[in-house]
Amino acid sequence: MDGFDDCIIGVCSRFGQEDIAAYSLNKVIDKLTKDGMSVEEAFEFYEFNQLGAWIGDTTPCYIDTLEE
Repeated sequence: MDGFDDCIIGVCSRFGQEDIAAYSLNKVIDKLTKDGMSVEEAFEFYEFNQLGAWIGDTTPCYIDTLEE
């Protein structure tokens, strides 16, 4: 995810699979809204272009940290 390195919160380890980057959902949405999207637009963009993108076995995961 080009331009979203500041949203990485860690690495997800999975048995028998490569480690993948773990992004904060909250930070991703915040970044998109700071770039001019409404919250609704940010979630739609995230769901279609980021969550919905399969880039192979190293496709990142997104973690909702349940922050207010």
